[in-house]
Amino acid sequence: MDGLSLPEEYRNGLHLSRRRILQLGGAAAVLAAGSQLVGPAAADAVDSYDSLRGVWLQLLTGSGFDPAAQPFADALTTLGSTASGFQGTMAPAASSLWPDLPIGTVSANVTSSFSRLKTMALAYVQPNTGLTGNVSLASAVTSGLDWLNSKAYTATTASYDNWWDWQIGAPQALLDTATLVYGRLTAAQIANYCAAVDHFVPASLVSSYTGNSTGANRVDLCRVLGLRGVIGKNSSSLTAAQTGLSPVLPYVTSGDGIYADGSFIQHKTIPYTGTYGQVLLDGLARMITLLAGSSWAVTDPNLQQLFTAVTSCYAPMIYNGLVFDGQSGRAISRFGKDDHTRGHALLEDVLLLALSGAPSASQSASWKAMVKGWMQRDTTLPYLSDPTMSIPSLARAQTLLSDPAVSPSPEPLLSKVFSMDRATHRRAGWAAQLSICSSRTSFYETGNGENLRGFHSNSGMLYWFGDTFGNDQYSDSFWPTVDPYKLPGTTVSTKALADAAGGTWGAAKPNTAWAGGASDGENSVVGQDVRGVLSTLVGKKSWFFLDDSVVCLGAGISCTDGTRVQTTVDNRKLGVGSAPAFTVDGAVQPSTSGWSQAFTNCRSMAIEGMGGWVFPGGANVSAQRTTRTGAWSDINTGGPTDQISRDYMSMWFDHGTNPSGAGYAYQLLPGADAATAAARAANPDFTVLANTATVQAISCPALGLTMANFYAAGTAGPITASGPCSVLIKEQSGTMTTAIADPSRAANSVQVTVARPGYTGVVATSGIDILLGTDQVVFLARVGGSLGASMTASLNATGATPQLGATATSYVRDGSFAGTNFGNTTTMVDKNTNALNTGYNRKSFLKFDVSGVTGTVGRAVLWVNGYVSDSGGTQTTLQAYATDSASWTESAVTWNTAPGLTTPLGTGTAGATPGWIALDVTSAVAAAVGGAGIASLALWEPSGAVGLAVILNTRLNSTNPPRLVVSTQ
Repeated sequence: MDGLSLPEEYRNGLHLSRRRILQLGGAAAVLAAGSQLVGPAAADAVDSYDSLRGVWLQLLTGSGFDPAAQPFADALTTLGSTASGFQGTMAPAASSLWPDLPIGTVSANVTSSFSRLKTMALAYVQPNTGLTGNVSLASAVTSGLDWLNSKAYTATTASYDNWWDWQIGAPQALLDTATLVYGRLTAAQIANYCAAVDHFVPASLVSSYTGNSTGANRVDLCRVLGLRGVIGKNSSSLTAAQTGLSPVLPYVTSGDGIYADGSFIQHKTIPYTGTYGQVLLDGLARMITLLAGSSWAVTDPNLQQLFTAVTSCYAPMIYNGLVFDGQSGRAISRFGKDDHTRGHALLEDVLLLALSGAPSASQSASWKAMVKGWMQRDTTLPYLSDPTMSIPSLARAQTLLSDPAVSPSPEPLLSKVFSMDRATHRRAGWAAQLSICSSRTSFYETGNGENLRGFHSNSGMLYWFGDTFGNDQYSDSFWPTVDPYKLPGTTVSTKALADAAGGTWGAAKPNTAWAGGASDGENSVVGQDVRGVLSTLVGKKSWFFLDDSVVCLGAGISCTDGTRVQTTVDNRKLGVGSAPAFTVDGAVQPSTSGWSQAFTNCRSMAIEGMGGWVFPGGANVSAQRTTRTGAWSDINTGGPTDQISRDYMSMWFDHGTNPSGAGYAYQLLPGADAATAAARAANPDFTVLANTATVQAISCPALGLTMANFYAAGTAGPITASGPCSVLIKEQSGTMTTAIADPSRAANSVQVTVARPGYTGVVATSGIDILLGTDQVVFLARVGGSLGASMTASLNATGATPQLGATATSYVRDGSFAGTNFGNTTTMVDKNTNALNTGYNRKSFLKFDVSGVTGTVGRAVLWVNGYVSDSGGTQTTLQAYATDSASWTESAVTWNTAPGLTTPLGTGTAGATPGWIALDVTSAVAAAVGGAGIASLALWEPSGAVGLAVILNTRLNSTNPPRLVVSTQ
């Protein structure tokens, strides 16, 4: 590297193997030449630990950059200046290494002390810092390490305050620093440092995947163990680190980690892709790079799940280089960081993983293209100008940006609902992210004095960005200045809450499970059964994500807190001294701060250069232009106390004090000007089909969309649902695509009937059984265990999906009717009294000819139409059974001669209203297809249960006779 002036121990560095140099590429070649690598004394033999230490040093210092060129020159100068300041103020005393970091009560001071030493060590190692090779600085670093090792972080010290500092923060900084000045350390010093690490971070911490040793924290612990093994040349520590990573890699279905749908949870209830998820990805990328090619290489086959998560978990939450704040938990309250700096950290991790040699060449190329596109599009805070990025990160980014072989990828178009109570919608020209919560996720997270006023950030907060505008909307001191009771999209009680209200670490959660929605990948419908922190607030909220807009509905909003309740349409940060025009129904409003007005029957609003809002049919909406002042310390006890002011334009529905059944409707149009918003208000592109506490639904004919959230059984437009669910129907050019989900996660299945004629063929289905009728389509979505995921199906009007009719149907009855045949009827009856010979027990029998079915039976569903007719109730469970014989006949079978019931098959629910009931009969039909070709089935109620009388149509009924739908592979 140009401009280097390094100490002698650097130049007497290690000689990496040729194989290792090739694995690491050009950066390792620089290291192998000894230009940066801090080696042991010359008499030490080069071994695999030294090689690993060389890799870690390269990750800490970077390579392939010109220290005299920007942005490196300024970064190196800043590094030197910062290190000089730390060295100048370091004053070892009885209870502190620095006067402002006393040891003994606050554990973060231990971590901070080690971190300052690391900064000083980097200034000693890196070129052109003004302190490169400075012996006095190096001595200060080693003496500082010894001071901390004797008085703060020892092999016998009892931990206090925050566990994280002792097990992650302090040892990581200690081991990084030891790597940087390794050549100046004695064997005794290294042994003492390692003994302290062993005391606080024994290998037993990663022996079980529980407590604090999960998700990102587990990766951090493995990093400590791995580096302790490298520095102390201990194979067992490295092995513990390698094997300890394995539990992190598989997808989880609860608790901390990555989920199959791309969700990421930490602290059990907090969506955390942008912070803890970033820490996990960073740690894994570094550990994979460190251990590659060694005896401890990470070769777990579940690594592929991590690679898949790059595009399923991380990429959907990154836009133009930023990561959505709804994924960053309490980190949004940290001064000096924002959605762009956090996003850049993720870009750094994806790029490092791409360069690690672990993913396939195609995956690596794809990730490089994604990262390059994000870097190029971030004009709010260009990556190479980000002061939070390390020199190695800047070097890798510069190499990527100047590589003509890598073409940048555009932003992906995607609409997705995640099981972690988040949704993202990305269209040409704009993107949005929605944050909601349920009994599975928290209202917000506060802890360590952070995010003290985030109470309402998951009560329907809608973040949105334009491709070339609004990318600084939630940066530039948004969080310390925004009104926490007017977060965009939220419905809240204005009841005053104390800082950290509801408890720390995500303790406050809604007492309702309904949150989520359905998506087809292009559009989504999302809903929330909203509650409030320490509030009586209840209500239903829905969002319908369309191509150029988001339709937002609210209903059943009630509260008895004795305070006003409001829904914030939006609260746009205007910056400092900015006064874009605000137009209401064609009239430009005053631009002075402090202006406010309550508008009656308003139809459209718009903010110049940002977007527009439409209120179908007119609505009463309040608006205000205001300057808000706050400090980072207001929301984070560790933040600066300087007062900051920002201008805002807010719009909201005032539902009044103690509202009962209030509601709202509006449409967000990102990027629209006043004329566009007014035109859309005059000619709306959607219709509200329902907006009640039971169901919220719209139709958008131009897109062929009908979308609904059902909080209970009900009907909206052409859609009828048997219970809670989200439904998205898209009809275009003779096809229908359907997505159905259960946001309540309470049901095993949900039945949705769509009153649309003409669909005759099933093109594809995943998790849905389908019955095609002449005037309707019936979907049975098997949502149980899906974690709220969408079940999907595709139909057309040109195909023909076989649906078999019964060849025989009858029912039998016990008691005095035991010898009577009921074959020649249009209805049959089922009832289980759970008693013998009562005369009221009835069973139904059906036969189907399946001899023409070819292939392997993948699924078979029996559809019967009927209803409960019994004074004892209105709902019962119907169960299908296989029979021990198919020799019975419709005209002769009686209770006395009926075949026996054998294997219990699927169940379905019958209600008081006539409707289709679907029952899984796969095993019985598969046996018949592989046997005599006749499937004999029985219908009754579960054995041992007292049921109700169910009336079912027979094959002789001209209306909705039984049908068997068989899918083969």
